[in-house]
Amino acid sequence: MATESTMNGSPVSSPKQIAEAHPLAPLTSSEIERSAQLVRQLYPQETQFQFKTITLHEPAKEEAIVYLAAERRGQNVPFVARKAFIGYYIANTDKFHEAIVNVTQSKVESNVRLGPNVHSSSDGGEILQVEKVALEDEGVKKEIAKLDLPEGTVVVCDPWIYGMTRFEICYGPAGRCLPPWFLGSDGLADDRRQFQCFLYIRDPMNPSEADSNHYALPLDISPVVDAATKEVLRIDKLPTGADNTLKETRPYQVRVPNEYVPDYQALRTDVKPLNVIQPEGVSFKVTETGETGQVIEWQKWSFRVGFNQREGMVLYDVRYDGRSLFYRLSLSEMNIPYADPRHPFHKKAAFDLGDAGAGGMAGNLKLGCDCLGSIQYLDAVLSDDVGGAVKMENVVCVHEQDAGIGWKHVNYRTGRAAVARNRELVLQSIITVSNYEYILAFMFNQAGEVTYEVRATGILSTQPIDDGVEVPWGTVVHPGVLAAHHQHIFSLRVDPALDGYENRLVYEEAHAMPRDSSFNPHGTGYFTKETLVEESSALDIDYEQNRTFKIQNDAVRNPINGKAVGYKIHAPPFQKMLADTESFHRRRAEFADHSIYVTKYRDGELYAGGRYTNQSRGGTGVRSWADRRDDVRDTDIVVWVQFGINHIPRIEDFPVMPVEIIKVSLKPVNFFDRNPALDVPPSEQAFNRSVLVGSGSESHRQPMAEAKVDEKGDVCCSSKL
Repeated sequence: MATESTMNGSPVSSPKQIAEAHPLAPLTSSEIERSAQLVRQLYPQETQFQFKTITLHEPAKEEAIVYLAAERRGQNVPFVARKAFIGYYIANTDKFHEAIVNVTQSKVESNVRLGPNVHSSSDGGEILQVEKVALEDEGVKKEIAKLDLPEGTVVVCDPWIYGMTRFEICYGPAGRCLPPWFLGSDGLADDRRQFQCFLYIRDPMNPSEADSNHYALPLDISPVVDAATKEVLRIDKLPTGADNTLKETRPYQVRVPNEYVPDYQALRTDVKPLNVIQPEGVSFKVTETGETGQVIEWQKWSFRVGFNQREGMVLYDVRYDGRSLFYRLSLSEMNIPYADPRHPFHKKAAFDLGDAGAGGMAGNLKLGCDCLGSIQYLDAVLSDDVGGAVKMENVVCVHEQDAGIGWKHVNYRTGRAAVARNRELVLQSIITVSNYEYILAFMFNQAGEVTYEVRATGILSTQPIDDGVEVPWGTVVHPGVLAAHHQHIFSLRVDPALDGYENRLVYEEAHAMPRDSSFNPHGTGYFTKETLVEESSALDIDYEQNRTFKIQNDAVRNPINGKAVGYKIHAPPFQKMLADTESFHRRRAEFADHSIYVTKYRDGELYAGGRYTNQSRGGTGVRSWADRRDDVRDTDIVVWVQFGINHIPRIEDFPVMPVEIIKVSLKPVNFFDRNPALDVPPSEQAFNRSVLVGSGSESHRQPMAEAKVDEKGDVCCSSKL
């Protein structure tokens, strides 16, 4: 990607070094501001900048694990320099750079202008600028005037990352290229970083309501804005029928609103309070380690929490009862391709992490609203577009929740029940990406299991449709409003360290045993078969074969059964990306075509869709890394777990969508010598303080028969109630 170096010769430095934070802790406010200043000093004083990200440049894993080992043993830790990764533009140009700043030594180690067709993510300030540019453009105003909207109507603009429509794909040993028709239909090369803007109006009868649901009132006008020059390049018209036909702008038919805020609802009156109370306080402990670092300990779990602009929450050095499980866990990427094949909707395929950022879009969580019970909040520090530090308050909430029964058995002969409840520790963050919300959570239980949960909610992305028209790629959810089908495809990055860093990936399948007259005469037997994955590759879960993927450490064996210790991956079934193999959607979202990818670890390979997803060309993500065919047997590996939903909208999803819940779990397999939750105290009324409503009997025991050996060795039988 690098095409030009802009270093001015010698590094910029200051007389003294900055005090050290933990190597894996997010950058502090002073580190962010100092890093930006060091980059500014490379240029003439009058140069203006647009900083896109200033975030921790994580140390080489080889360095970090030595540091972590010394830290655990209480020894002197080795020196690991603190570094910042910076992405920035020279303001109002397409000159995009990335720099590495050694914060410890106050010097710029590298500064490179990236090549053409490499674009940064958007940011909040830029989005607001684009909205203003689109709505103040004279051509856009003329189109809006043709709608003859009621006086005082407020027009709202939703800028979308432009996507991709034009690039030449050549493949194969002969360099065969796809035909010209593949290069797109908009007739405009997308070398420039652009936004496709979709316009809506608030309820014209209530224009002062800032929270009016504008997605219920879409317009068929769509300006395209250049992100660098801040100008409208053209104004697209949206098809509103069952085909590609475009119509001249005509007076708008005002529709009834469809509001979601509680002010406009007849609220239920029979919901009584449900309080989560912990009278003795919480069972977890959060230890601050500097301005931005936190270590959390709970029920034998311990891990370090990070937070960055792109991934949001990141967990490091995850351990259970002192044993190493994972070096790093994070949501790596998500892609949302839409089903409408017509211009310009065919470009809608957002990378919500790479194009926007789970950290930058994270909300300020509110007590009693987003997290219930006894809550501890974690703040974060991110950068803004001028190189300053921004404190993000309450972006992660930490709390415990009851998750039902953890394990139970009743001895029906005595009637005694042994039961323990399943308590979970939850780390939750909520991001708002324009119309959609994602509730993202890591959840830990007392049986050594960790779950990543996504709850999708928010408002559907809508477009206008003519009355009486139905199309097979969307659902009419309100008069004149179409919600197109779309997929949500997520990639969870799992960097394992099961009792060490030399791990392997295997999959286990269950097969019917052949009928055999002597051993399996009734045809009821079945067996399991385990297969080692030898090379970096893409694989799929096969539910018909009960194919289950397991990460193992073959050098560490279970003391009871001698099997390799491991963790298995429980992922829900999902439909892989439906865009065809030659589409720009498939080429860009390199993770969206398989359930599992496994790669050999390399520093810097963190994002399944590649570092830069905005108008990307592909070739820089996990599919490309897997194609190296590295040996992944008993070495440092990374496992990428894909999961998602195909959202076929229903009218019940509008005006706001009930949560859709999907989970991926990592569960121990032969890692412990027994159920690790056996030592959880039993669930008893004196502890739980439940309240009996109504009347009922607590005594019930099944009849039984038992045999007892007497002193003579004879067996006597009796029946009891």
